[in-house]
Amino acid sequence: MTATLLIAPLLLPFAVPPLARRALRGARPVVALWTLTVCALVLAGACVASLGALVLTGLLRLPAFAALGELIHPLRAPSDLVLAPAAALAIGALTVAVVTLGRSALRQSKALRLARRQAGRHPAAGDLCVVDSPQPDAYALPGRPHRIVVTTGMLRSLGAREREVLFAHERAHNAGGHHYFLAAAELAAHCHPALRSARDAIRLAAERAADEAAATAVGDRRLTARAIARAALAGHAADSPRPSFAPAVSTGPVPQRVAALLAPPCRPSRVPRAVALLLAVCALLSGVAASTGVVDFHHEVEVAQGEAAR
Repeated sequence: MTATLLIAPLLLPFAVPPLARRALRGARPVVALWTLTVCALVLAGACVASLGALVLTGLLRLPAFAALGELIHPLRAPSDLVLAPAAALAIGALTVAVVTLGRSALRQSKALRLARRQAGRHPAAGDLCVVDSPQPDAYALPGRPHRIVVTTGMLRSLGAREREVLFAHERAHNAGGHHYFLAAAELAAHCHPALRSARDAIRLAAERAADEAAATAVGDRRLTARAIARAALAGHAADSPRPSFAPAVSTGPVPQRVAALLAPPCRPSRVPRAVALLLAVCALLSGVAASTGVVDFHHEVEVAQGEAAR
């Protein structure tokens, strides 16, 4: 029973990619952003907990670890023909996750320090920092204080009103704390391969939320669509020092974002609510299965230690 509960959180994330795509098409961007991020974090946490329990179950079947764990009875677990491969795969998955996450954290922290150092070398007008560079680029720089970093190359690529859209877009990122969502998505993506598509969906949802906020701020959706398209086209090939969790106007599938701006604002409907409910159910089932499996595993360890009855 415990093994079945621990396997479920490893399978449920595979249901997320199609649901994430459907949520982006029908739900309001802010709702999709929150729903997908919370769901991804719960699924990632449940996956890590299940892998950890599987690893410990396999290790405690070995005499050396059983003695270290003060087991006086054999740990009740599936047969070694099932448990040994499962534990080995869990060890491999956790090792890959830790290594790739560590590399990503080092790379992103280095990029953040570089971006903040570059921004610090230039005077700021309020929250706006203009960097003298021919490379068109613009992004919201997280940290205290928040900064909107834009290069002179990007400013030259846009008209006066389009610059207003650009500034409103990046300010919406900072106001909404979108870098937290992107960092959470990056973390979840390293915990399960199926959550990599959720990371892309969260990035798109953050950009769509900023697009809608910019359109509301300037009062012109067509102008916003044109500014987003021109800024993204100009900055697409720019070699930017920003970390991946620093939102930028050129992020995500720009044609899809432009099409959404040119279409009427989405209204609440039953379909996105049903999709959000399915995502919540997946996260809830995964969390409950992982929690129950870990509790059952802990009980079996106590039984093997002679501290509890079966």
